[in-house]
Amino acid sequence: MGRVMQVSQDSPTPEALDAAANALVAGGVIVSPTDSVYGLVCTATPGNPAHQRIFSIKNRPSTQTLPMFVADPEDLSRYAANIPSWALALARAYWPGTLTLVVVATGALPAEYLAPTGMVALRCPNSEFVRELARRVGPLAQTSANTHGEPSATSGASVEPAIVEAADLTLDGGPAPIAVASTIVDCTGSVPRILREGAIAEKDILRVAGA
Repeated sequence: MGRVMQVSQDSPTPEALDAAANALVAGGVIVSPTDSVYGLVCTATPGNPAHQRIFSIKNRPSTQTLPMFVADPEDLSRYAANIPSWALALARAYWPGTLTLVVVATGALPAEYLAPTGMVALRCPNSEFVRELARRVGPLAQTSANTHGEPSATSGASVEPAIVEAADLTLDGGPAPIAVASTIVDCTGSVPRILREGAIAEKDILRVAGA
């Protein structure tokens, strides 16, 4: 526990990718940089013990579900059902980037990672490191790398020592380029509903969605 490794988000080395992918495939939890804030990450595979470990490490209520990182914008049609045309427009405009879309999940995702309503929050981050990990091991269940209720970490140095110690591997990519949490949009209705305004302004979401 507590191993730290340096990584470039734009040009990750094979060694960093291999170390992160191996930890994830072995059922581990990693701390990863993203374009927005640092995250606690595990593979979204059935029965993965790391799933519940993330809740314990973060001290987050287990009744909440974890958003997921996907590798490419095209993954939206694989993991989301009944996608409105305006949600596709948002993905075209802001993926990869700091936009999280709450959608009805397809059967390609394990039920244990979904909300009771069958919904899931998906994001394709603007981080080649994270995207390549998702290409290698599949969708990544994740949440911000901080104790529940504490500020999100926006650099490797600002990740709480207890989080680093509890994770199997921490990838330090320096300061996050945007350092603001993603904007979350509920795409399950007839019009977009902003659940959290983050790095992308609500007015820009509504403009692109034509709402």
